[in-house]
Amino acid sequence: MIVKKLAEVFNTKHDVHGETWNSRRLLIKSDGMGYSMTDTLVKQGTETYIWYKNHLEACYCIEGEGEVELADENGDKTGEVYQIAPGTVYALNENDRHFLRATTADLRLVCVFNPPLTGEEVHDEDGSYQVIE
Repeated sequence: MIVKKLAEVFNTKHDVHGETWNSRRLLIKSDGMGYSMTDTLVKQGTETYIWYKNHLEACYCIEGEGEVELADENGDKTGEVYQIAPGTVYALNENDRHFLRATTADLRLVCVFNPPLTGEEVHDEDGSYQVIE
């Protein structure tokens, strides 16, 4: 059995900070679950371009409000916008390119990735994570 507490991740190498987000990696590849789980904060008033071309991701909002806007193959906004609020889940089941915005407060999401993250990834220039073996 694996038991972890969010507080145990703070200020470790699995407490990963980006310019617009902070991802606390709760379950990672080495835990052997076949997926990873994060507790992620997206800073209020920010917009982040993301394209997880190497991962599938599902996010469940537990705090704050925001929106996801889909992007086309060039990374341009499509105008297709989905509102995110507590109790909302969104799944990027087609490696969807998108913009994530936190609107009313910091947006807090529980995110699951497949394949699992190792715990130290940050977005590269095209908004994705590399698969680390």
